[in-house]
Amino acid sequence: MSTTTTTTTTTAVYSDSKLSNPGTTTHGGQEIELPLVPLPPVFDNKFEEREYLKGRLALAFRLFGKFGYDEGVAGHITLRDPVRPDHFWVNPLGRAFLQMRRSDLILVNGKGEVVDGGANRLLNKAAYMIHHAIHTARPDVNCAAHSHSLYGRAFCTLGKPIDMLTQDSCAFYKSVAVYQQFNGVVLDENEGDNIANALGDGKACLLQNHGLVTVGETVEATVFWFTSLEKCCKVQLLAEAASQGNTKKIDEADAAFTAKSVGNPAVGWFSAQPMFDVLMEEIGDAYLQ
Repeated sequence: MSTTTTTTTTTAVYSDSKLSNPGTTTHGGQEIELPLVPLPPVFDNKFEEREYLKGRLALAFRLFGKFGYDEGVAGHITLRDPVRPDHFWVNPLGRAFLQMRRSDLILVNGKGEVVDGGANRLLNKAAYMIHHAIHTARPDVNCAAHSHSLYGRAFCTLGKPIDMLTQDSCAFYKSVAVYQQFNGVVLDENEGDNIANALGDGKACLLQNHGLVTVGETVEATVFWFTSLEKCCKVQLLAEAASQGNTKKIDEADAAFTAKSVGNPAVGWFSAQPMFDVLMEEIGDAYLQ
């Protein structure tokens, strides 16, 4: 492995030599340097990378459980397998998010068949339909998350996109779509394709009367986009209730500029590190079993 990584219970140490180079942008007639942030780990061995990423995926589920994004057996996060990129790892149906371990995860092929993983190999068919379509349509996406979070569900009943109301919402500037249909539980291929088409090349999609979907190049960025989008939904619901719909939106040019600083993949990955570090300190290495 050729970069700095975290241990199971300690906070990562980042090197100045491993920073992203996002370049510059122009705003208000001035050329401005975008912030530098650390880069994700890079692995020479794909099998080592697989085990590391499965551990991060198990942590992602535990974070979703901690934040209350679970709803019975609903919800799923998938990880594209680095060894076999046409396969993905996902949670088995019925395993609690807060109890997820690396050994519980199951590997699914392009036909929806479970070919490896834990003893419980029950696959949520909706998870396959949604995530297979997204991973197929978006080769750049290594992780996708969907869950029925409280404020996301509430906001998705409105059938509209989030507004650029805060700095945080600007991370989703022209990168969040709305799928304005609800055809029941996603149990057929066409519905999965419809969701993937609605997502387009963005990082998030609001599924009307359903919930949120976020995607990313890394597990961490995907989780951060989800938690941030959930808060953006909450903020907009509160702001619209308080102002009777008379909210003040950020100007297009300012939103576009801010998106370049807070909405790029490296920032998404780095922004998630504190929540992952805190959880690792709280639970030790139980998730790696």
